[in-house]
Amino acid sequence: MALTPEDIRRIAHLARLELKDEEGTRMLGQINSFFEIVEQISAVNTQGIVPLAHPAELFKEAELRLREDIVTEFDEREAHQFSAPAVENGLFLVPRVVE
Repeated sequence: MALTPEDIRRIAHLARLELKDEEGTRMLGQINSFFEIVEQISAVNTQGIVPLAHPAELFKEAELRLREDIVTEFDEREAHQFSAPAVENGLFLVPRVVE
């Protein structure tokens, strides 16, 4: 999928960018090069390949480094909501902004 100079001008207009002609030409070449790489990657047959959860799995099985699930902070809801202008059932009440 190759872009044209008109496509670059339209994209620049939508992005509210002002490109000079030489910048547009350079961008056209860079974006088309990117699309060529995407087409090469898309052409690779990945049928039957299992996706990796992490690139390190190529070398060894990934170890999940999880911490213990323990409480480190205590419930201080009332103290935090003490200065709130309006609270109900432990929830902050705010004015309606959408009708």
